[in-house]
Amino acid sequence: MTGGDTDGWAFAPPPFKPDEALQRLEREWRDLGLVKREGHFERRGLAVARAAVDGAVVAAALVRQPSRLSPEWQTRVLKSSADARDLTNDLKKKLAAWSDRDE
Repeated sequence: MTGGDTDGWAFAPPPFKPDEALQRLEREWRDLGLVKREGHFERRGLAVARAAVDGAVVAAALVRQPSRLSPEWQTRVLKSSADARDLTNDLKKKLAAWSDRDE
């Protein structure tokens, strides 16, 4: 092998495409029953998630707790597909916890 590859194996993840990642997030969030309105996703009329392309990354946020007044956003910068998957998994957990508490 050449080019400084000492062990003979080189692996690079596919390049992160923020536009595609955002589309995937939005599709997955809709599948969770969320509705997109005014730049964020809502559940039962309360904002719970938002995401937008910011240069080469996706700037995203989930609310700590759904609130009508002023939700407290927990922001994240998504730099890979793994980051996007983790965010959706965290959102699923939060939605389940909120549903359990609401019943």
